Amino acid sequence: MHNFRELKIWKQGLSLAVEIFALTKSFPETEKYGLISQINRSAVSIPSNIAEGSARSTDKDFSRFLSVALGSSYELETQLIVGCKVGYLTEAKFDIIIKKLNELQKMINGFKKTLV
Repeated sequence: MHNFRELKIWKQGLSLAVEIFALTKSFPETEKYGLISQINRSAVSIPSNIAEGSARSTDKDFSRFLSVALGSSYELETQLIVGCKVGYLTEAKFDIIIKKLNELQKMINGFKKTLV
């Protein structure tokens, strides 16, 4: 069992989720139940699955939850691409967020490799 609060991947995921929530505040109100909701749910799913997986009794189970967190990160990446393409965020802001997200994806993959 791992203490999720001490995991760098959880801390980075949480930080990214908070940044994403702030980012989506600038999206149009008409997207409140659409893209904003999907982006926010994907973002919060990443650290949530890391935390939930850390409580599992085996590394194999934890690894499965890390896979779910990765899936959420790729879902988030896709949604951010859509948001950028429709003009809800600038390419500069998109590039900053995607760089952080891609780094987190690499970190999660690296951590997964230590479990199996």
